Amino acid sequence: MTKILVLEGVTKHFPVNSFRKHGQFVHAMDDVSFALNNGEVLAIVGESGSGKTTTANVIARIYKQTSGKVIFEGKELSRFMPRVEELEYHKKVQMIFQDPFGALNPTRTVGRIMERPFVIHKIGRGRREVDEKIDEILVQVGLEPPIQFTEKFPHELSGGQRQRVNIARAFAVEPDLILADEPTSMLDVSNRMSIMNMMLFLKESHGVSFVYITHDLAGARYMSDRIIVMYAGMIMEIGPADRVINSSYHPYTKLLKSAAPSPESGLKRIPLTTGGDIPSLINPPSGCRFHPRCPFVREDCSKEIPTIKKVGDHHYARCIL
Repeated sequence: MTKILVLEGVTKHFPVNSFRKHGQFVHAMDDVSFALNNGEVLAIVGESGSGKTTTANVIARIYKQTSGKVIFEGKELSRFMPRVEELEYHKKVQMIFQDPFGALNPTRTVGRIMERPFVIHKIGRGRREVDEKIDEILVQVGLEPPIQFTEKFPHELSGGQRQRVNIARAFAVEPDLILADEPTSMLDVSNRMSIMNMMLFLKESHGVSFVYITHDLAGARYMSDRIIVMYAGMIMEIGPADRVINSSYHPYTKLLKSAAPSPESGLKRIPLTTGGDIPSLINPPSGCRFHPRCPFVREDCSKEIPTIKKVGDHHYARCIL
């Protein structure tokens, strides 16, 4: 299967701007490697500070990686690209942000917001064609009739409607890859499922690939073909969604699964317990980064970082156990 995106040993460190911590760095990503197939949905799951949003931002070129390779459609991306190439890349790779209100200009109407990507990327022959394209994508995201929304400002819409505008804007330029950063986390429960189903419909109808960022294992399983589990800037487990959920190998994945609601298991389910604190990303622990909190920790766990090992068909985990 053709790969649209490949990350090879990508690292992102942020310098700490503090007199006392001069010369130190936040290890937001360390040795992150994975591939995304054409038409695939790949979910990245983890707690806050796990590195999942930084990974999306590096792919989106909001941040430039410290080291490693980002390969898109068979071509390695240089750290510094000419403006024309950068613009073409941003047309092909669009991002759906977590906060639907913060992502929309509050001083512009929905029509003007939707018009902007067509102007930037020079899509459409004249105002009439652009308006037709805007109406078409608004209908696809469930904002119809479009005339009822194009003259409204973001504050006049509900949270779910604002996120639909955000999604419509991302799909408007016919991208090849969508980076969705917690797109339903700020919505109420009644809206989440309809937004997720709509994104899956758009993914199929537009033939795009998805990187879906979330802290919700259930949502990741529903949306994705494969799941990556990240912790403290590193990949802990990666594999087909059902296998990662049903046959978890890494203790951290098991911990996430244990903490998630599971109605089918009843009220007698005993959660996996853990001690310790989430490690500092300025001074990450030696060895496995999860070992200070791992309920199955052994002496060897603190000595060296485990390598990613195959534990099943297309299923890999970073754990000496």
